[in-house]
Amino acid sequence: MISEPSNNKPYDLEERTFLFAKDIRVFIKNLRMTIANIEDSKQLIRCSGSIGANYIEANEALRKKRFSVSC
Repeated sequence: MISEPSNNKPYDLEERTFLFAKDIRVFIKNLRMTIANIEDSKQLIRCSGSIGANYIEANEALRKKRFSVSC
């Protein structure tokens, strides 16, 4: 179900987290829409997208910290 990354990097976590969030949305579209599944799906969509967002945010903080130390 998970697609291959579009670039040749063996460990592109940003791309992989994006594909994970995308695959979660495909998975949810195939679920039966019961009340429980609707509520759980909302939470699953939010948390699957936040993985990538948190990773990007952490990388930005590290880059800023490295830049300020070297100046």
